Amino acid sequence: MKFSEKWLREWVNPDISTQQLADQITMAGLEVDGVEPVAGEFSGVVVGEVVECGQHPDADKLQVTKINVGDDELIDIVCGAPNCRQGLKVAVAKVGAVLPGNFKIKKAKLRGQPSFGMLCSFSELGISDDHDGIVELPAGAPIGQDIREYLDLNDVKIEVDLTPNRADCLGLRGLAREVGVLNQSNVDMPVYPETATSIADTRGISLAAPQACPRYLGRVIKGIDVNSPSPLWLQEKLRRSGVRSIDAVVDVTNFVLLELGHPMHAFDNDVLSGDIVVRMAKQNEELVLLDETKVKLKDNTLVIADQEKALAMAGIFGGLDSGVTLNSKNIFLESAFFAPDAIMGKARQYGLHTDASHRYERGVDPQMQRQAMERATALLLEIVGGEAGPIVEAIDEQYIPPVKDVVLRAARLTRVLGIEIEASVVGDILMRLGLDADESNGQWQVKVPAYRFDIAIEEDLIEEIARVYGYDNIPNVAPQAALKMSGRKEQAMDVNELKLTLTNRDYQEAITYSFVDPKVQSQLYPTIDAIVLPHPISADMSAMRVSAWTGLLQAVSYNQKRQQARVRLFESGLRFIPDASEKMGVRQETVFSGVIAGNLHEANWDRADKAVDFFDAKADVEALLSLIAPIDVFRFEATEHSALHPGQSAAIYRGDTFIGVIGAVHPKFEKLLGLNGRVFVFELEIAAFGEKKLPEAKEISKFPANRRDIAIVVDDDKVVGEILDCIQKFGANQLVGLNLFDIYRGKGIEPGFKSLAISLTLQDMARTLEEAEIQAVVDGILTKLSEQFGATLRD
Repeated sequence: MKFSEKWLREWVNPDISTQQLADQITMAGLEVDGVEPVAGEFSGVVVGEVVECGQHPDADKLQVTKINVGDDELIDIVCGAPNCRQGLKVAVAKVGAVLPGNFKIKKAKLRGQPSFGMLCSFSELGISDDHDGIVELPAGAPIGQDIREYLDLNDVKIEVDLTPNRADCLGLRGLAREVGVLNQSNVDMPVYPETATSIADTRGISLAAPQACPRYLGRVIKGIDVNSPSPLWLQEKLRRSGVRSIDAVVDVTNFVLLELGHPMHAFDNDVLSGDIVVRMAKQNEELVLLDETKVKLKDNTLVIADQEKALAMAGIFGGLDSGVTLNSKNIFLESAFFAPDAIMGKARQYGLHTDASHRYERGVDPQMQRQAMERATALLLEIVGGEAGPIVEAIDEQYIPPVKDVVLRAARLTRVLGIEIEASVVGDILMRLGLDADESNGQWQVKVPAYRFDIAIEEDLIEEIARVYGYDNIPNVAPQAALKMSGRKEQAMDVNELKLTLTNRDYQEAITYSFVDPKVQSQLYPTIDAIVLPHPISADMSAMRVSAWTGLLQAVSYNQKRQQARVRLFESGLRFIPDASEKMGVRQETVFSGVIAGNLHEANWDRADKAVDFFDAKADVEALLSLIAPIDVFRFEATEHSALHPGQSAAIYRGDTFIGVIGAVHPKFEKLLGLNGRVFVFELEIAAFGEKKLPEAKEISKFPANRRDIAIVVDDDKVVGEILDCIQKFGANQLVGLNLFDIYRGKGIEPGFKSLAISLTLQDMARTLEEAEIQAVVDGILTKLSEQFGATLRD
């Protein structure tokens, strides 16, 4: 939206500078994109009259003129403009004048003829880009008056970039209202009196698409003179708003669009046939637009039509055949409300974007049509003459946007803005915004005017109060948060910690259905009768899962069939175990499950391919368990499970509490599940974890540690974990490190036996251990191992 500052100040004139006005509008949410003078910097240019105009004797395109500028003598000026003619009032740059770009006018000779000045075009004065001819001033322009004073060029153009929700400011009326509100100034709103009708000519109107056009006004004006020039004030207001003057009728409709923000259109009444019909276009109906392009209309496009043909694309573009021409004597003037949804996006369908569509897409005031009609009628009768008929209005009230009631609570306003604004100030702001507000019991019941499409909820009103009150007036207050202990016990296990741990170990979280294929589940868990749904989604999703493995293994199969050889998935969720002792006959348990398959690492030049094994899965489980307590408080014991390989499965305990199970999927299920290669799974019961053991700080010994390595030979069936537990218990406080670093079978070891190489790290907190003390601990450990496991020291 571009407008002249002086035009705005005709409506509202606060005592602030141009820059302050621009800053104020920007801070109110209507961003000012630019402020520029309406004309370039020049001086010495006055109004003159062409007294004589003749052909240059030595140049076909030049004319020799005598110009009256109010001095004692006429001045000679050579001019090349094609529109120069006797009796024309022009802009004359006399000798000594300075034009934009510091161009100084001097005496000169052009093809032998003296020239004492220059007749200027708009472009040479920096007023517009029009350089087709010299400036043509009205016949009443006073000779000798400075052109800056006559055209009131000490003015600026302000361009505002409006957001789509502020369609009410797409006219000077709305902008003036905003400036008045911001400065607590009165706005001189023009009154548009009803035009006296002098003829009875009318044209009927029918609304065939009332949802898209619920209100349409039309008026016949007869006996106009389209060739009457638009007055200078009208041309200047249009030009300073970036609109080119065309003819008086178009200029008036454009002026009303800029002044009130309401688009209008005029038809040649003599080419219309019968009543006006506002309807949806017929598919592929043809229409030649004012720019002479032919379009095939879609059936979602609203058109203005008569009884025979489409006349215009409603709210977008007029048609050529029904447009007003220089020969038109009678016109039909329309003023309508088109619903935003009916116009939105339609112009872009045809590669168009017009001032009218821009406004109708965002919304115009559904109550302003009669005002716009009266304003345009009065201007037309003043400029082009004619006689006006009565206004014919077609309306469907049910589709007119209703008045909205919105409640603004003082407490809510204070909480959102962070400051308390006095009720009187709030009421004044609402009143000046044109919002009818009644205050009672700490709140305002606000009736939103029709032109404010953007106000629908309480937050919209709060935004209005904030921007009018001034964002600069709202103090910056840092948010405050009181320190408060978390309500969750620190010892409680957080599932997100488990998820993060596995994510860092290259797992992906999966979410599978709680409903699974009963055939597959019964194979994995033959001893559990799962709950069957009475109305399943499908036959293969009819049983409640008793383990997350069923869904995870199917996910592995799905990925492997799509060239994803390396799969690492985890899932946390419920499993549903039938239990008659429970109230609903089912026990819901939260489990944390995982599955790995494929290679241990992604393919890389510096790593050999290695398939995952039991111990890779065990390492991941131990990483989870270490979040709960030191890993040595957990133990893995060989077990049997219906879904797992009998030689590669283990139960996990914390003390005597069963936590979960880990192992390789039984080979007999690989074909059933469509698995490729060995797959390892684990499932942990979160409820059985117990509380986390919080870290405890303890003193670090200042005395040296001593390492001793022992190699013992035991029966091959002895469990290494039990041997290490025995060493740990017997080593007591002085054993600070224990590590199994080698297992050997082969030459030098009897069949059925194995050699275990174990490192012992001994350290005391209070002193340096003597060699005899260290040896005594080692000997005691060997004796204990011999007693419990038949271990012998390897030679």
